[in-house]
Amino acid sequence: MSEAVEQREEEQTEEIDLEPANRVIDKFIDMPGNLMPVLQGVQDEYGYIPRIAADLIAERLNVYPSQIYGVLTFYAQFHLKPRGRFIIRVCVGTACHVQGATRIVETFYDKLGIGHAETTPDLRYTFEKVACLGACGMAPLAMVNDATYGSMTVQKVEEIINDYNQRPLKSGK
Repeated sequence: MSEAVEQREEEQTEEIDLEPANRVIDKFIDMPGNLMPVLQGVQDEYGYIPRIAADLIAERLNVYPSQIYGVLTFYAQFHLKPRGRFIIRVCVGTACHVQGATRIVETFYDKLGIGHAETTPDLRYTFEKVACLGACGMAPLAMVNDATYGSMTVQKVEEIINDYNQRPLKSGK
């Protein structure tokens, strides 16, 4: 059985409260062009778009599920799998690359036990390599959620992970 099929079957057996999704849909139901704000709101509630919520959105907005999935797979901002509480992004653009971003990426891989676009089993971290974070003068650069870390070193990777390991797993929502 493929990993995607297993993921879908797991999610279908997992209990997902659809009340937050219904509240988001209710908020935008009468607004023209409501699909994007609904999808963004649902993702804000769950951290990703659960399949059952996507099906609910299609039903309530009277659009084909294929249209929903077309939007979800086209835009990089949407996620179909749960993501970590802390999203770590490391720039691998030219300026960061020449300043040693590869070592930074490899250190994160080693310390977290995950690779690019993967999430730790406890949903604490998701790791992503990105083309540019827009602060080349601080290369090599990493971000954790909205916090920026410039002039990265292997030692800073360890400090960052130690710091975020001390933080609560839940966002307080």
